[in-house]
Amino acid sequence: MPYVNIRITREGASAAQKAELIAGVTTLLRDVLGKNPATTFVIIDEVDTDNWGIGGEPVTRLRATKASAGG
Repeated sequence: MPYVNIRITREGASAAQKAELIAGVTTLLRDVLGKNPATTFVIIDEVDTDNWGIGGEPVTRLRATKASAGG
């Protein structure tokens, strides 16, 4: 019974995109490992960019710095 947890920043992934992720991961586990799709769980957690850090900085701040630098 596979359990897959996908964490992404909360930036507007649509319901259709999330459904595609769920279907794709389920298919991948079936094709590669022979897992039963009926017992495969896929959870998508969306995290605010204030709560996601890279290199000691919140993503919100990193993106603001990059935007102000013209990148």
